[in-house]
Amino acid sequence: MRKARKYTAVYRRSGRWIVAWLEEIPGVNTQGRTITEARENLADALKMVLRYGRNRSESTGRVKKEPFFFPVTE
Repeated sequence: MRKARKYTAVYRRSGRWIVAWLEEIPGVNTQGRTITEARENLADALKMVLRYGRNRSESTGRVKKEPFFFPVTE
């Protein structure tokens, strides 16, 4: 069984559309006529963002990857 990551989906009505985005990942946003359609589109948007990020680093030749930690201030 695959593990699932938990994200926070936000839905907001804008006229005839439901606008949706993930709080944790900038750039993952979409819209739909219903919440169900917006949810499905959101899953597609997340897949595209994750696939693009992975393919971008693989297609640029030699790359360096390392853990990156950013301090949280409150």
